[in-house]
Amino acid sequence: MPSKSPVQIVKAKYGEKSKLVEALKAVATDDLWLGRENEAKGLAHVSNAKLLRLVATFTTVKEKFGTRAKLVDALLAVEGRAKDTGYQARLEAWPVPRLYDRYLAMSKRQARAKKAAG
Repeated sequence: MPSKSPVQIVKAKYGEKSKLVEALKAVATDDLWLGRENEAKGLAHVSNAKLLRLVATFTTVKEKFGTRAKLVDALLAVEGRAKDTGYQARLEAWPVPRLYDRYLAMSKRQARAKKAAG
């Protein structure tokens, strides 16, 4: 059976795109969101696939970390650079999806290194 398209997923879970946008706005609070969207177009002009990814990412980050600051701290800890203030300042400018992808990649790398060493 072929997988569902983003439009089919949106219709099944949310009914319509505007409800998906509202769900994203509910999850992406000021503690997580960097307002980088085009104000003239808004989130209604973003693709369904991207909106679905954003909702999933923000939901996971909110459940696991709570805020962007805690995600940045966790990423610094995983990378072993907790005291590197310059790197921390650079990470704080990154959007949540990029931070979370980096966190997942570094966590996997750290797990592989532990497995190989021990």
